[in-house]
Amino acid sequence: MIVLGIETSCDETAASVVQDGHILLSNVVASSMDLHKVYGGVVPEIAARSHIESIIPVIDEAVSSVGWGSIDAIAVTYGAGLGGSLLVGVMTARTLAIAKNKPLYAVNHVHGHVAANFLTSTNLPNYKLPEKQPDFPLLALIVSGGHTQLVFFESMFSYTILGRTRDDAIGEAFDKVAKIVGLPYPGGPSITAAAKMGDANKYPLPKSKLDNKYEFSFSGLKTAVLRVAQEEIGEDFTFPSKNISERLSERQKADIAASFQRVAIETVVDKTVTAFEEFQPKSIVIAGGVAANSELRRQLTERLPFSPIYTDIKLCTDNGAMIATLGCFMVTENQPTADPYSLDIAPNLTM
Repeated sequence: MIVLGIETSCDETAASVVQDGHILLSNVVASSMDLHKVYGGVVPEIAARSHIESIIPVIDEAVSSVGWGSIDAIAVTYGAGLGGSLLVGVMTARTLAIAKNKPLYAVNHVHGHVAANFLTSTNLPNYKLPEKQPDFPLLALIVSGGHTQLVFFESMFSYTILGRTRDDAIGEAFDKVAKIVGLPYPGGPSITAAAKMGDANKYPLPKSKLDNKYEFSFSGLKTAVLRVAQEEIGEDFTFPSKNISERLSERQKADIAASFQRVAIETVVDKTVTAFEEFQPKSIVIAGGVAANSELRRQLTERLPFSPIYTDIKLCTDNGAMIATLGCFMVTENQPTADPYSLDIAPNLTM
């Protein structure tokens, strides 16, 4: 079973070919990140235009490894994501499904991040994949710029959402804190780099306390960081956040970054450990862009009785391989196909 996966939910135009749900044959990503850095975040119109320019060359390169004759099905992200970006990928996949006479599968982007951890083999250079696929039942911590949630999977398509964020996703909080202290976008790598030079215990930042022990909230932590930064420069809460960074020293920025990262990561790790103790899964996976965070991996490895499974860093952020992998499972487990003449996007799709 060989599936082409197409992913255009945000600013990466991506396509990949995966065999039998675990063999990565190709993985091509064209990112428009550099176009968005000047704005401090993704601009939807710019992202959509970039997808239009890149989608066909990216797919052609991905399929060239096997040829269209070997492709058994096409899988495409139809949600969640930016409407304009999703539309480019879905319309392209629909057209190819009709023109090439291939079955089409509509994939949930968030679910796809979990599936990326099932890739175990590739001849592509510079990939470090898990040695074996996760076993069910499994616990998944999904952490990215748009999503933060804990999910318990009894099988690939039978799962329970234990809790999700009530406000900011953890990746979004990283971006906003980076902006407050004057670190470049994207915030995740910038905060992590600065944190290595800072004191993680410098500031006693708060953790959210919610009625549902598996739900998340990062808005209070983000506000606490803002107040600390204002106090450090001798200003009160009325001082504009956009003017703070120019008055912070590099040491202050590093200490704030380290303290924020410690508390943000501890928040998701605490809940993951609690869920593990309650549900006793056979495997634990970290999925999504923030899965690349070294502090998250360190804390989970230290606090769990066995190491969590996480894929190569290149497959943590948005990519076509995760979509193709889940597409393989959809084929083999007889999930319904999508109508290539009517499949629509679902920007607000949830699991």
